[in-house]
Amino acid sequence: MTQAAAIPSLGANAELVKNIQARAAMIRRETIRLIGVAKSGHYTSVFSAAEILAALYSGVMRIRDDPSWPERDRLILSKGHVAVGVYPLLAERGYIAPEVLDQYTRLGNPLGDHPDMRRVPGIDFSSGSLGHGLSVGVGMAQASRLRAYDQTRIWVLLGDQELNEGQVWEAAQAASHFRLGNVCAIVDRNQMGLDGRTEEVMSVEPIRGRFEAFGWRVLEVDGHSPAALAATLTHLPAPTSPQPLCVIAQTIKGKGLSYMELSRAWHLGYLAPSDAKQALRELEQL
Repeated sequence: MTQAAAIPSLGANAELVKNIQARAAMIRRETIRLIGVAKSGHYTSVFSAAEILAALYSGVMRIRDDPSWPERDRLILSKGHVAVGVYPLLAERGYIAPEVLDQYTRLGNPLGDHPDMRRVPGIDFSSGSLGHGLSVGVGMAQASRLRAYDQTRIWVLLGDQELNEGQVWEAAQAASHFRLGNVCAIVDRNQMGLDGRTEEVMSVEPIRGRFEAFGWRVLEVDGHSPAALAATLTHLPAPTSPQPLCVIAQTIKGKGLSYMELSRAWHLGYLAPSDAKQALRELEQL
C-alpha cells in the first residue's frame, strides 16, 4: 500500500490524530443515536467512512465557522447515505443548531437520510442517486478556477461500488483534461455494496490503475488509521497543481461492530434500544 507521506510528520500532527480519533468515535455514537430516532439508517456505510469524515472536519478541509464563505473547501457526498454521520459534524461547527439533530428525519426537520443542500448549511450537493458526485465536483472545481479561488479544494467522497457508473469515468476524464488539481476524490474502499462484495457483484478493480489511466495521481491509505489519514491528507499537492487526485482509503464496511463488518444484512437497518446500548459498549473498545 502506497501512502502520500510517511509518518515522520506524526509528531507535528499528534493533536490532529487525537482529534480524528475523537471525532470518529463521536460520529459512530451519534449515528447510532440518530438512526434510533429515524428507526432506519445506514450504519455500516457511515462506519467505514468515520475516520475519513473526522479527518476532513478536523482541519484538513479549509473551512470557517461561516458556511457562506465563498472560498471554503467543498465536500460532495457522492455516497449521500452517509449524511447522518456528517450532520453531527455540522452541528459541532455551528452550521446547524444541536437541537435540530434530535428530530432527525421527523416531519418538517431539514435533516434527511440523504442531504439537502437547500435546507442544510454546509451541505454542498443534494446527493442520493449514486454516480453523480464526481461530475458535480469537477464542475465546482472548474468554477473555482474561473473565480480564481486558488486555495479552494473540492473533495468528493465516493463509494467503491458506485465506480460501476459510467458517469464517474466521464468525470475522471474531464478532470484530467481540464487539469483540475483542485479536485480530490476519496474512494471509501469498504469492499461492499448493497448487493454484496464488489468483486463478486461487479469488479471495480484495479481502481488505482483505472484512475491513473485517466491521468490522475493516486494515493492509497489505511482509511481507519487516524495517523495515516493525517499524514496523507495534510501532504497533498497544492490545489493549483494540474493533476487531479484520488485517495483510495482501504476500509471495512461496518467497522467497529463485529456483527456488522462486511455483512450484507446491515446495509440498511435498525438497532432496538437494548441492541444500541450493547453496540455502544462494543464501540468503546475500538
